[in-house]
Amino acid sequence: MLFCYSLYVNSQTSITSPDGNLKMTFTLDKEGAPTYDLLYFGKTVIKPSKLGLELKKEDPNKKTDFEWRENKDTDKLDSKTNFYDGFTLKEKITSNFTESWKPVWGEESEISNNYNELYINLFQKTNNRNLVIRFRLFNDGLGFRYEFPQQQNLNYFVIKEEHSQFAMNGDHKAFWIPGDYDTQEYDYTISKLSEIRGLMKKAITPNSSQTPFSPTGVQTALMMKTEDGLYINIHEAALVDYSCMNLNLDDKNMIFESWLTPDAQGDKGYMQTPCKSPWRTIIVSDDARKILASRITLNLNEPCKIADTSWITPVKYIGVWWDMITNKGSWAYTDELPSVQLGVTDYKKTKPNGRHSANTENVKRYIDFAAKHGFSQVLVEGWNEGWEDWFGKSKDYVFDFLTPYPDFDVKALQSYAKSKGVRIMMHHETSSSVRNYERHMDAAYKFMVDNGYNAVKSGYVGDIIPRGEHHYGQWMNNHYLYAVKKAADYKIMVNAHEATRPTGLCRTYPNLIGNESARGTEYESFGGNNVNHTTILPFTRLIGGPMDYTPGIFEQDCSVMNPTNNSHVRSTLTRQLALYVTMYSPLQMAADIPENYERFMDAFQFIKDVAIDWDKTEYLEAEPGEYITIARKAKASNDWYIGCTAGEGGHTSKLDFGFLDKGKKYLATVYADGKDADWRKNPQSYTITNKVVTNKSKMTIKAANGGGFAISVKELK
Repeated sequence: MLFCYSLYVNSQTSITSPDGNLKMTFTLDKEGAPTYDLLYFGKTVIKPSKLGLELKKEDPNKKTDFEWRENKDTDKLDSKTNFYDGFTLKEKITSNFTESWKPVWGEESEISNNYNELYINLFQKTNNRNLVIRFRLFNDGLGFRYEFPQQQNLNYFVIKEEHSQFAMNGDHKAFWIPGDYDTQEYDYTISKLSEIRGLMKKAITPNSSQTPFSPTGVQTALMMKTEDGLYINIHEAALVDYSCMNLNLDDKNMIFESWLTPDAQGDKGYMQTPCKSPWRTIIVSDDARKILASRITLNLNEPCKIADTSWITPVKYIGVWWDMITNKGSWAYTDELPSVQLGVTDYKKTKPNGRHSANTENVKRYIDFAAKHGFSQVLVEGWNEGWEDWFGKSKDYVFDFLTPYPDFDVKALQSYAKSKGVRIMMHHETSSSVRNYERHMDAAYKFMVDNGYNAVKSGYVGDIIPRGEHHYGQWMNNHYLYAVKKAADYKIMVNAHEATRPTGLCRTYPNLIGNESARGTEYESFGGNNVNHTTILPFTRLIGGPMDYTPGIFEQDCSVMNPTNNSHVRSTLTRQLALYVTMYSPLQMAADIPENYERFMDAFQFIKDVAIDWDKTEYLEAEPGEYITIARKAKASNDWYIGCTAGEGGHTSKLDFGFLDKGKKYLATVYADGKDADWRKNPQSYTITNKVVTNKSKMTIKAANGGGFAISVKELK
């Protein structure tokens, strides 16, 4: 690490990235408003854009202000809300930083963290306050955040709005989902920025909890492409004790501005100095592969805070899930009761519905399949009392996370799984009754430890209780992190669904091994995802961290599972294999039912073989919305795995195996779409071929419409 210090007094300064390709300039304009711009090889990425915040106005009728002091300056309450102009430059410091660090799990075994930093300390004379803005410029993009030092006139304050701007240099192509305070589970729309307003109504599809806020509001990570070939990605990193950021577009001037998620009172952040905002990130390149390769989000998070990480391990699992998602099976034990009360309802006196999937014998069948084929865990949802009226009732005491249904024998299944070398994965659906979950969390985690569980899938379906709070507000973000930190006390790994989309916190708390926080495979049973969905997600949702996408569906016709379900999985079978490589996660599910895998055991072999932790990753091809091809080297191995996912129209890949070690031979097993394969007409057409390859080998493979391919490349010894 190298640190250089320099102090200036002029109000404009520039820094460049370590490789000199990016340049960021900071300026105070004539109103004393902080502004910045960003260039890549001299091309404008961000035009001059303003920074700052607007604070909530204090009540002039109250005897005390936010600091609990006598309210004497009521004539200055309007000016005190201004934290966006009237600044002078107090000091600015430049420095640089270089390190390499080793993630507990990841897409590579070592990550380089190299940036040049600009520290700006601003003074606002009118209110006698200081604001710090810290910029970090990497070779692949920019991060900046606000820092609020403790000071006499700023201790407690409430954010009305953050005014961080991102001024675009044109009407770029964007890959976007609607801005929303409660869900990210939308299909992506591809359009020009100027077209967002006209397409918004169609883009907002129904969800269990949703709060769109603007006809031009979109979510991060936002992916864009300029007419002259630049790829630009805007997101945030290290979202801690703050509200999640959306982006609102001024579509006349093509300026995005941060738009924070409010709480039940409409406020967007309760702050106590010293404190800081999350980092706002801009990743940029003229090569789409470098967007996928960026580690800015992780590098802007703090190092791991868990001293002993030996208990944190990647997980490949199966689960009692898909038959319920297709509505063949049921989470609920009985259909007799219109409502239930925990501790009052006697389930032993009710008639079972015969469709309850989480029963002892069925779970044993999944445990047997997991043990036979090398899966470490079995997820079981619907095991606990309360599912009869769990959703949409605004019910506070909805689950206790301890009491199983009569047909689910916790102790017997623990013993059976242990005898087979398998664990059961816990499921905590909260129905968004967050207060109830926090009341029961210690008991629930202790129950897990006592019964051999070391990983939990949590869920937050529906509107938040306390009522009026949003999934992505400051209060809920603090809850999600509280759950992860509390889980670490019990050596439990967490996979949170419906939570805020990740911002790299898995570096700091690597027991956060997965999140959903986007439209996943389950929607293939709810009408289907866009065919190009998995060619966009790595550029958007996965920029912040891994996704529990739950791939591996081999039977695309959902009516085979449930005659009343007419949905169709919009993917070929071999693309489902590819997703284990292209949709990175240390938590990977084989999501289909055992019977469907047993019909295609030759293809299932790839899911059995593919690694879930990696030493190295090579991004071979990428174009958002069209195709992604990735090669990954398995941790502590010379074996590689390659995956390609393609959208409408398919894609022809010309692979170069130059990433392999020189002088070594490998056996490449290629799982490819058949000549007549098509996601709609013939999704189960595939071929499996073997070929010896070296680092000089080349190969041409065609992915079908909605198709892909997967290759295992194993060293020959």
